[in-house]
Amino acid sequence: MKYKSILFIATLFCFQLLHAQESRTLTLQEAVTLSLKNSHQLKTNEAKILEATAKVKEAEEKKLPDASISGSYLYLPVKANINLKSGSGNGGGPSINQAIYGIANVSLPIYNGGKINYGIQSSKFLEQAVKLDAENDKETVTLNIISACINLYKAYQAIELVKENLRQSQQRVKDLSNMEKNGLLARNDLLKAELQSSNIELSLLDAESNYKIACVNMNIMMGLPEQTVLIPDKSGLALPTSVKNLEDYEQDALQNRKDIDAISFRKKSADINLKSIKADKYPSLALTGGYIAADVPKFLTVYNAVNIGLGIKYNIASLWKNKSKIQQAAANITQITEAENMLTDNIRLQVNQAYQAYVVSTMKIKVYEKAQQQATENYRIVKNKFDNTLATTTELLDADVALLQSKLSVTNAKADSFVAYNKLLQVTGTLKY
Repeated sequence: MKYKSILFIATLFCFQLLHAQESRTLTLQEAVTLSLKNSHQLKTNEAKILEATAKVKEAEEKKLPDASISGSYLYLPVKANINLKSGSGNGGGPSINQAIYGIANVSLPIYNGGKINYGIQSSKFLEQAVKLDAENDKETVTLNIISACINLYKAYQAIELVKENLRQSQQRVKDLSNMEKNGLLARNDLLKAELQSSNIELSLLDAESNYKIACVNMNIMMGLPEQTVLIPDKSGLALPTSVKNLEDYEQDALQNRKDIDAISFRKKSADINLKSIKADKYPSLALTGGYIAADVPKFLTVYNAVNIGLGIKYNIASLWKNKSKIQQAAANITQITEAENMLTDNIRLQVNQAYQAYVVSTMKIKVYEKAQQQATENYRIVKNKFDNTLATTTELLDADVALLQSKLSVTNAKADSFVAYNKLLQVTGTLKY
């Protein structure tokens, strides 16, 4: 009895502690919204999108002219030997010990085999791929929070069922205690009932511990204070009334999966990269312009020396050095193509696994509901028999345990089926909240 009192006090303390903390009712939609807002993974993806967008701008900026300015001041500690072909040597020439000059150059690309346009297209394709990766991760994060929310709901429901069972058990102990005092029940049978009540209290402590951990996990995912007590609202946890067949889900996956689209854009980028490498065999042409100013005291002064022209560059070595680069780019395209085929096969498998898991989960619900009906009827019969001294205390307690377990099984089966259905939506790319 002393051990039982300690357990009761500990349970009461935990209950009071829960109520002393901040609590809030949580719907599934609220959980998803907060988690998406505070997800570190999604914030990282936002940074990756900004990086990819910046790379597109960088590629577009290569169309703009290049401009540079340079200047120098030179000091000559030794008198320079100047020999002008139109005059005499330095014997009677000026004494030069310093010089200043400045140069400004501008170059505007006109033609380079299309490499600039190829670079822009490639960057845009990669930008789209990164955005699609972010969408795919968003669905994964959504499924994770749904699973966490369901775990919270299961833990909360377990507490409610165990508490109800504990109240019934404590009332049973009181009734049996009165019977034992009146000589209608053996002391050993009363001890069995008290032991079961103590075990239920231990189960309640475990259930509350699981609930607290589930709350902390949810709070971390949603960016809430860790000690916030969450009360799940089951209004958004209804199971679908109808589902499509497996073939339809496979078609949905092939049409809607963001990772398929992402790898398709990466393949397009690789194709463009191959074209860009092949473009190295063409010369590049640019419009050039410049300005020069120089001042050599006592000798030379130049201002407003403006020039404009065309510059051409041709890397002849590209004719024999580009072969390996082309082979690498072609091999990269092959790798991406095979990765795309592997992804398609894997998606078909994922859809089949998720579909079968959901079908089995719905069948389990029916089995567990039937088992609960049987356990309820069994408990009623055993209770009637016990009241008429036709059943033992052990049989009554076993029937009570079986009934509690059946209720928990039904609750968990429905919750697991909800997760299985959302998993099916996630692998088909149609999970939206």
